[in-house]
Amino acid sequence: MKTRYNHFHLLKVGISFALLTFWSSLTFAQENSITITKAERTPSEFFAELEKQSGYSFFYLKEWIEDIDVSKDYSGSSITDVLDDLFSKTNLNYYVLEGEKRIFLLQNGIIYDELPTTFLGSQDSVTSKTNSIVAQNAPPPTFYAETRAQATDKLPLVRIGRADQQNLRETYTLSGRAINARTGEAIPDLAIRVKGKGIVTITNETGNYTLELPAGYNVVTTSAMGIKDSEREVIMYNNGTLNLNLGESLEQLDEVVVEADAVSNVEEAITSSEEIESEESKNIPLVLGERNILEVAKALPGISSAGEGASGLNVRGGKTDQNLVLLDDAVIYNPTHFFGIFQALNPFTTEKVNIYKGAAPVEFGGRLSSVFDIETKNGNEEKISGEGSLGPVTANLALEIPLKKEASSLVVGGRGAYADWILRSLDDESLSNSEASFFDGIVKYHHRFNENSEVRATAYYSKDNFSITSDSLYNYSNRLFSMRWTHRLSDRTTGVLTAGNSDYNFGIDYESEGNNDFELDYAINESELKYKLRTRLNDDHALDYGLSAKYYSVNPGSIEPQDDSNVAPVDIEQEQALEGALFLGDEFKVTDKLLLSLGARYMFYSAMGKATQNTYQEGAPRNEATVQDTVSYGSGEFIKMYGGPEARISARYLLAPDFSVKASFNNSYQFIHTLSNNTTVSPIDTWKLSDLNIKPQKGYQATLGFYKNFQDNMFELSLEGYYKMMDDVLDFKTGADLLLNENVETEVLQGEGKAYGVEFLLKKNKGDFNGWLSYTYSRSLYKFNGEYPEERINNGKFFPSNFDKPHDVSLIANYKLTRRFSFSMNFAYQTGRPITYPVGTFRFNNADYVIFSDRNKYRIPDYYRLDLGVNIEGNHKKNKLAHSFVTIQVYNVLGRNNPYSVFFVTEDGEVKALQSSIFGIPIPSITYNFKF
Repeated sequence: MKTRYNHFHLLKVGISFALLTFWSSLTFAQENSITITKAERTPSEFFAELEKQSGYSFFYLKEWIEDIDVSKDYSGSSITDVLDDLFSKTNLNYYVLEGEKRIFLLQNGIIYDELPTTFLGSQDSVTSKTNSIVAQNAPPPTFYAETRAQATDKLPLVRIGRADQQNLRETYTLSGRAINARTGEAIPDLAIRVKGKGIVTITNETGNYTLELPAGYNVVTTSAMGIKDSEREVIMYNNGTLNLNLGESLEQLDEVVVEADAVSNVEEAITSSEEIESEESKNIPLVLGERNILEVAKALPGISSAGEGASGLNVRGGKTDQNLVLLDDAVIYNPTHFFGIFQALNPFTTEKVNIYKGAAPVEFGGRLSSVFDIETKNGNEEKISGEGSLGPVTANLALEIPLKKEASSLVVGGRGAYADWILRSLDDESLSNSEASFFDGIVKYHHRFNENSEVRATAYYSKDNFSITSDSLYNYSNRLFSMRWTHRLSDRTTGVLTAGNSDYNFGIDYESEGNNDFELDYAINESELKYKLRTRLNDDHALDYGLSAKYYSVNPGSIEPQDDSNVAPVDIEQEQALEGALFLGDEFKVTDKLLLSLGARYMFYSAMGKATQNTYQEGAPRNEATVQDTVSYGSGEFIKMYGGPEARISARYLLAPDFSVKASFNNSYQFIHTLSNNTTVSPIDTWKLSDLNIKPQKGYQATLGFYKNFQDNMFELSLEGYYKMMDDVLDFKTGADLLLNENVETEVLQGEGKAYGVEFLLKKNKGDFNGWLSYTYSRSLYKFNGEYPEERINNGKFFPSNFDKPHDVSLIANYKLTRRFSFSMNFAYQTGRPITYPVGTFRFNNADYVIFSDRNKYRIPDYYRLDLGVNIEGNHKKNKLAHSFVTIQVYNVLGRNNPYSVFFVTEDGEVKALQSSIFGIPIPSITYNFKF
């Protein structure tokens, strides 16, 4: 009887407790209404009022609620409705402990009042089917060990998002932007990895990234060249944003190697690309102690020049005009001073140059061989800083000026030369009485409106004056302006709008003893507008797409007589053209090992009037005697249209995490040409637009390469092979007169070219001893096989180009003895370039004539040079007005009399060969550098 009573009593208690619980829940949900009218309250005062009206005690940290908007009215609302509304746009959740009338606020997470069914490794047999479904679709709760976190923490723990029981997923999206903590500028190509989970992404050119992370605890690491490696623990509760403010790696300043992160070297799909930091050139011994990022580029495989003192670079057997050289998105036509010996770029304002020798990114076009994308620094937004140098021939100063803290800055750089004494010391009597000077200046403004929008503007000007003979003064100048607006349209899409204008001109002032004084002028000007978008669709696809338009204006040359001169004025008709492109590219991750980069451009071009064009008789060679008609075109009228599709295809396959094979193919159009009958490019070469009679150049290139890193990326090894074909390349007829020629199409030929080679590069990136060794075997051949004898060169057979040098070896080495003393070396060897020799003479009508060999049948002697340098750093005390270092260098230590050119004269009835050299003796230099 007693037992039955106890059971009955327990049943009544259970029913009573259930009714009480039900009544309490109804009371909590329905009867505890809240009415709060709009008033000036702080969040703390608002929650105090909530406690008073609801009867619940709140538990939280004051800083959690400081930014909550409490200005809304509430009338007859339940406590849950009020809290749901308050926390809807925050990372706060709440948990109600009803029996104790307490409400706990939570950052990000959720309080679990029961363990997940799979927590103990097996599922309870009585678990409902509904709970089983929830367990399958939702991740388990995150149990986070504080002691473990503190043991490995380098950056503070961060919690992302607000947990939502109605939207639990296994992965969430983390996005944000990587920013240099010192300069405030974006960090592109930053590798972001998730430890132990094989998840990797790369920031784009604006520093933005998107990453899919598993729910719960993750360890995220970052790495990039020149940026300190970081590690951060991240707990993912929902989608969210994490901006990365990262510090610079000071140790990187001591490196001289052209270092690329393993991600870009091995894992990226793009082939045949290099990146050179301007800072890396400071210890490499170059002529007269001048830093020269373009000269450093010549030490990389596949890049060379026609010779010492020659302007321009030849990339994989291409002509100098086949390189697109950009300075902050605007074209710079001649990036050198003083016959190519110095770069026309201020090394203290230059950040880096990205070089593309193969399939360039889809946004670039208009050249066959390469792209040199040069970027200037963003200024220091915290304090005034600067760098300067004083050398044997130049003085240089660059300042970084903050305009608004953490928002905008100005970079100003100026550089001038006092180089006349160099010419007087050269081993060439005709140059010893010459003079030369140059200067360049740059201003860059950078402003960041917010994390989603920034603008930069760059203005640049350079000027050269030189006199090789006593009666002529030559001058040439570059001027450009560019503006870039980068804006983030969404978490996945970023837009970049660029506008630029470039101008290049040269002139000759001739003053003779007779009455033949004149001024000659030439100029080319171009303006471009481009809009590029990048959308990261997901972890597997990243789209680049956009359009560009460019306008060319060329003044082919004019002569104006001076001081009542007898010289007749000449004014060649102006040329104009439009060039445009549409482009689309997709970087597609097929598998973890296979990555594809697929791109397409459609190029279109039209020569425009006002202009006149000649037509020539069919079945006859093109010369002034075969002109059939002269056609006039009105202003803005299209003369001739060209264009077509271009492909950019690259693939990477990982054979191992540090070993990959890559292949690429691209084709391209080039609508602009240089006219030159010099052996090497000179500042007075003219540019010519494609028109009715001169076709655009076309190129096709295929590349295959293997890339391997060793010993934690201390060593990098690459081996690449390429084959390139070119159509409608331009060359001159023998004895051609190109300057100030109204019918220049009668003096040039268009033919085909081919270039092929193998490039080897071994780098040592770390340690006291570092540097690189490069070797290139390459051939560059051209063929001009016209219908008529005067349109053929070497009987229509392939012959070596002026810059065909099969063997090219470069060795850069740097040894750091102590923190203050280091030694550096630069060695270069190249096969002598081709030359045309006289092979005989004959006499006709009492005059002697020279018979020349086939074009470029012979070669000048091989070129080699050794440079040595000592670098002495000042003391490293922190509180100094300026930090300094001194470089002592000797250029051409061996005194090798490398030939610049070989020419021929007739003396006493004999033809004699003479050789000229630029630097035939060792050239020592001392340069003082300072930084504050």
